Amino acid sequence: MIEQLQAEELHSWLADASRAKPLVLDVREPWEHEICSIPDSKLLPMQEIPARLQELPADTDIVVVCHHGMRSLQVAQFLQQSGLARVFNLSGGIAAWAAQVDPDMSQY
Repeated sequence: MIEQLQAEELHSWLADASRAKPLVLDVREPWEHEICSIPDSKLLPMQEIPARLQELPADTDIVVVCHHGMRSLQVAQFLQQSGLARVFNLSGGIAAWAAQVDPDMSQY
Protein backbone atom coordinates (compact mmCIF):
# COMPACT_ATOMS: atom_id res chain seq x y z
CA MET A 1 0.00 0.00 0.00
CA ILE A 2 1.30 3.41 -0.99
CA GLU A 3 1.28 6.11 1.67
CA GLN A 4 -0.61 9.22 0.58
CA LEU A 5 0.83 12.63 1.45
CA GLN A 6 -1.28 15.77 1.51
CA ALA A 7 0.19 18.87 -0.15
CA GLU A 8 0.60 20.63 3.20
CA GLU A 9 2.45 17.59 4.62
CA LEU A 10 4.91 17.63 1.72
CA HIS A 11 5.36 21.39 2.07
CA SER A 12 6.18 21.00 5.78
CA TRP A 13 8.57 18.14 5.03
CA LEU A 14 10.43 20.16 2.38
CA ALA A 15 10.69 23.12 4.80
CA ASP A 16 11.94 21.02 7.74
CA ALA A 17 15.72 21.51 7.90
CA SER A 18 16.05 18.72 10.48
CA ARG A 19 14.67 16.10 8.10
CA ALA A 20 16.27 14.63 4.97
CA LYS A 21 14.59 16.00 1.84
CA PRO A 22 12.68 13.53 -0.32
CA LEU A 23 13.15 13.26 -4.06
CA VAL A 24 10.05 14.89 -5.54
CA LEU A 25 9.53 12.88 -8.72
CA ASP A 26 7.27 14.61 -11.24
CA VAL A 27 5.92 12.03 -13.71
CA ARG A 28 3.95 14.44 -15.88
CA GLU A 29 4.82 15.36 -19.45
CA PRO A 30 7.39 18.12 -20.15
CA TRP A 31 4.68 20.51 -21.39
CA GLU A 32 2.83 20.10 -18.07
CA HIS A 33 6.02 20.66 -16.07
CA GLU A 34 6.66 23.89 -18.00
CA ILE A 35 3.30 25.28 -16.83
CA CYS A 36 3.93 24.60 -13.15
CA SER A 37 6.13 22.49 -10.91
CA ILE A 38 7.19 22.04 -7.32
CA PRO A 39 10.61 23.67 -6.83
CA ASP A 40 13.56 21.26 -7.16
CA SER A 41 11.36 18.42 -8.43
CA LYS A 42 12.84 15.92 -10.90
CA LEU A 43 10.92 15.51 -14.15
CA LEU A 44 10.77 11.91 -15.32
CA PRO A 45 7.71 11.30 -17.51
CA MET A 46 5.65 8.24 -16.62
CA GLN A 47 6.41 6.28 -19.80
CA GLU A 48 10.18 6.68 -19.23
CA ILE A 49 10.16 5.25 -15.68
CA PRO A 50 10.77 1.55 -16.53
CA ALA A 51 13.79 2.34 -18.74
CA ARG A 52 15.25 4.85 -16.27
CA LEU A 53 14.47 3.07 -12.98
CA GLN A 54 18.19 2.80 -12.15
CA GLU A 55 18.37 6.63 -11.94
CA LEU A 56 16.23 6.60 -8.81
CA PRO A 57 17.96 6.29 -5.42
CA ALA A 58 16.96 3.28 -3.32
CA ASP A 59 18.05 4.98 -0.10
CA THR A 60 15.95 8.14 -0.41
CA ASP A 61 12.29 8.88 0.22
CA ILE A 62 10.54 9.45 -3.12
CA VAL A 63 7.33 11.49 -3.40
CA VAL A 64 5.69 10.91 -6.78
CA VAL A 65 3.68 13.80 -8.27
CA CYS A 66 1.40 14.22 -11.29
CA HIS A 67 -1.55 16.49 -12.14
CA HIS A 68 -4.24 15.01 -9.87
CA GLY A 69 -2.55 12.02 -8.22
CA MET A 70 -3.65 9.12 -10.43
CA ARG A 71 -0.60 8.65 -12.70
CA SER A 72 1.67 9.21 -9.72
CA LEU A 73 -0.13 6.50 -7.75
CA GLN A 74 0.42 4.03 -10.60
CA VAL A 75 4.10 4.98 -10.78
CA ALA A 76 4.47 4.76 -6.98
CA GLN A 77 3.00 1.24 -7.06
CA PHE A 78 5.38 0.28 -9.88
CA LEU A 79 8.37 1.69 -7.95
CA GLN A 80 7.35 -0.22 -4.84
CA GLN A 81 6.92 -3.45 -6.82
CA SER A 82 10.38 -2.80 -8.33
CA GLY A 83 11.95 -2.85 -4.89
CA LEU A 84 11.94 0.79 -3.81
CA ALA A 85 10.51 0.80 -0.29
CA ARG A 86 10.34 4.50 0.58
CA VAL A 87 7.71 5.70 -1.90
CA PHE A 88 4.85 8.15 -1.32
CA ASN A 89 2.11 9.60 -3.54
CA LEU A 90 1.13 13.27 -3.47
CA SER A 91 -2.63 13.06 -3.00
CA GLY A 92 -4.37 15.42 -5.41
CA GLY A 93 -1.14 16.08 -7.30
CA ILE A 94 0.15 19.45 -8.41
CA ALA A 95 -3.44 20.73 -8.48
CA ALA A 96 -3.69 20.17 -4.71
CA TRP A 97 -0.28 21.80 -4.22
CA ALA A 98 -1.48 24.89 -6.12
CA ALA A 99 -4.76 25.03 -4.19
CA GLN A 100 -3.34 24.42 -0.70
CA VAL A 101 0.31 25.57 -0.75
CA ASP A 102 0.97 27.95 -3.66
CA PRO A 103 -2.19 29.77 -4.80
CA ASP A 104 -0.11 31.92 -7.20
CA MET A 105 1.04 28.84 -9.14
CA SER A 106 -0.18 28.57 -12.73
CA GLN A 107 -2.76 25.82 -13.20
CA TYR A 108 -4.15 23.88 -16.15
